[in-house]
Amino acid sequence: MPATRRSPTRQSAPRRTGEPRKPVVPASLADAQQDLEPEAALHALGFSGSDLSGREAEAVELAQCRFRGADLSGSVLAQLTMTDCLVQTSNWANVRSDGGALRRVIFEESRMTGFAVTDGKLGDVTFAQCRLDLSGWRFTGFDNVHFTGCNLTGADFTNADLRGARFTGCDLTGAQFHHATMDGARFRRCELDGIAGITSWRGAIVHPDDLLALSYTLAGGLGIKVDPED
Repeated sequence: MPATRRSPTRQSAPRRTGEPRKPVVPASLADAQQDLEPEAALHALGFSGSDLSGREAEAVELAQCRFRGADLSGSVLAQLTMTDCLVQTSNWANVRSDGGALRRVIFEESRMTGFAVTDGKLGDVTFAQCRLDLSGWRFTGFDNVHFTGCNLTGADFTNADLRGARFTGCDLTGAQFHHATMDGARFRRCELDGIAGITSWRGAIVHPDDLLALSYTLAGGLGIKVDPED
């Protein structure tokens, strides 16, 4: 019988939830001519309107790169490494990375439906006004990661280490948190209807405005029936 995958972040040090450090991206970048090929190391390049959809490449390294209006949809990029990168108004829908590592990266106003980082590590990463519905984060560790104004409906955080994650103004309707580590994870002005795995929320920090919706989910998770007639 194969061994059950276990999260590598369970015994790690407490995660940070301050302001993520911003990526260091040069003001002037060379226009990228390279493709996403296995073990490619792409540094200080600008991908403006690039069509890189449907690629399959392992161990790609991106450093000090900017993506603007770029299409990477459907690409499978195992062990992707991104450092000091900026992604703006791009299409990263259904991009998948098993074992990916992102550090000092900003995603802004991008379509990322079905985006998935499994068994990965995120540090100092910002997602702002992104469409991340049905995204997947299983077994991934979050260290100083902010989600702001994002659509995260149906997102899967099963077995994720969310101690260093902050969610502000996000729609998390139907998101899954089974077996997640959430001590210190912060939620403010979020939609929390229908979330699954509520018993994993021990230690999470929730703004008072979000408590009403969360209380119904918590009651359901504990088998409590709410009867308005009583």
